[in-house]
Amino acid sequence: MVLRVKIYGRLAIVLLSLVLIFGYIALVDSGANNLHMFDGIRTQDIIAGDVFFEIVDPPELEYTYRIRPAKDFGASFEAPSFRVREGKLVPAIPADACEQQFLNANDIRGNIALVERGECSFLTKAINIEAAGGKAVIITEIDIDSDDYDYYIEMIHDKSDRDTSIPAAFLLGKNGRIIRKTLMQLKRRYALINLPVNLTYVAPHEINQPPWLQW
Repeated sequence: MVLRVKIYGRLAIVLLSLVLIFGYIALVDSGANNLHMFDGIRTQDIIAGDVFFEIVDPPELEYTYRIRPAKDFGASFEAPSFRVREGKLVPAIPADACEQQFLNANDIRGNIALVERGECSFLTKAINIEAAGGKAVIITEIDIDSDDYDYYIEMIHDKSDRDTSIPAAFLLGKNGRIIRKTLMQLKRRYALINLPVNLTYVAPHEINQPPWLQW
């Protein structure tokens, strides 16, 4: 009887460990959108090298958004010289930014461009936005049928002999799609944002994430 109890006890411990392990894997796999699942985990442990920005206008988009900086090209969003307070987040026209000609070049100049993934490399998009006078570029996947729509993409150098001196980052597809769609519906050319936003000492459950993300 004592031996049977010990065996059952060990099995219970093993099962509990597996539950915790798979729970943690699920959190990491989701891109940590569900930031408040484990209140005991610090925000800095979850977000790793990612960066946050907040939209302060229009009100329909006033949330905090997570972006993943390019892995091996471009400047840093954390550089002392890079601070955007109520700057403009401008959806580029054309949206793919694969050419250096933009219909809304005046809006892009000195601001952050929101660009769609596809047709050319991430680096090419960043170079073209920089040539148009953009201060940074945020790239997103808006194709809901894409396998990458719900994930953060690791943006890497295209192995050409080029580079860019502006920061570049990837925004979750659902966020990018809703931002663009909402601005179009409101007939707004841009949103006002703060970038970066320091959330190091903010508890995960206190981050004002968009309500359309999976919680």
